[in-house]
Amino acid sequence: MVRASRSVRVPHPYARPRRAQRPVDPMTQEAPVTEPDVDKAEQLELVSRGLLQGEEVLAVYDCIGTGTGFVGLTTLRVVMQDKSFVGKRVAITSIPYRHVRSVSVVSNTSFAGKFTSSSSIAIDVGGTVHEADFRGVEKAHKAHDLILWYITR
Repeated sequence: MVRASRSVRVPHPYARPRRAQRPVDPMTQEAPVTEPDVDKAEQLELVSRGLLQGEEVLAVYDCIGTGTGFVGLTTLRVVMQDKSFVGKRVAITSIPYRHVRSVSVVSNTSFAGKFTSSSSIAIDVGGTVHEADFRGVEKAHKAHDLILWYITR
């Protein structure tokens, strides 16, 4: 008598592990973001309209200066709004985390060096660098840390 054996699925040795849906704090083993960190509700609405199935918004930060309107961070990608086009045209760019090569924080300090007036993040995507400027340092560091967490998984 021949017994039928159950097939066991063995993962391919070069297969990428499945990504976690949210970053986990190594100290508490809990997701550090429970509600999206949002500056303006209308920006959250713009990002939320374009979400894919299963995708969640982590943060949406308002930007300063010319060009970028906001930076949205989801569980799958970075969403940047660019207002630097002629006329009333606006571009919304999605950058999947798997295409991000590096992310940097650049801080501008005051002339006396007492406080930081603004900071920015630079996202390198295959030779193209996307920059976003923020007031203060906190938002740039939060965005940097979230992006870094997703690109190193």
